Amino acid sequence: MNVILFGPPGAGKGTQGDLLAASTGLRKISTGDLLREAVRDGTPLGQEAKRYMDAGELVPDQVILGLVKETLAAIGNEKGFILDGFPRTLPQARALDVMLAELKRPISAVLMLDVDDDSIVKRLGGRWSCQQCGAVYNQFSDPPKKPAVCDKCGYGLVQRKDDEPATVQRRLDVYRQQTAPVLEYYRKGVTPVHTISGDRPIDDVQFDLRRMLGL
Repeated sequence: MNVILFGPPGAGKGTQGDLLAASTGLRKISTGDLLREAVRDGTPLGQEAKRYMDAGELVPDQVILGLVKETLAAIGNEKGFILDGFPRTLPQARALDVMLAELKRPISAVLMLDVDDDSIVKRLGGRWSCQQCGAVYNQFSDPPKKPAVCDKCGYGLVQRKDDEPATVQRRLDVYRQQTAPVLEYYRKGVTPVHTISGDRPIDDVQFDLRRMLGL
């Protein structure tokens, strides 16, 4: 079984993908993780990616696809996978289909976590983290006992620039522009596309994801 897990930033793809991988034995593949690992390990693709990243440019699709292909080769044909948030654009989706066809590893299902923008802004825009121990809080759903102070170590909390409300909204705008064509692309094909409400308790979302996959 090979699955694509879609959803806006902050929809819970990472959490749900980890749970699904743990319960099914599928390998979760996050392109962000692959990039960081390749750069850290200094692999040929990692070195190529680093040149673009150091220049402040987007890493080309062929590099991302190369990392995915290397990972699929490493895990072998007997193990399925979950692609976390990839492909993000229509060219990536088309190139991925070509690559998977060559590998004879087609996508079994596309799972879309649907969360409205207001909830996303609260999830990400309210997120603060500790500079010392890395603990994460949310001013709306899980605030610290003292404002801007970590409960665990007493160190100051900061908000990542990516999590500032205005930045979150821009990220959502880009996501809507890029991802709508990708979902439509899959809906027009033979791969089943399932939409699941992601604005619910984690266990409820996970139950529906597994149900959609017939597990």
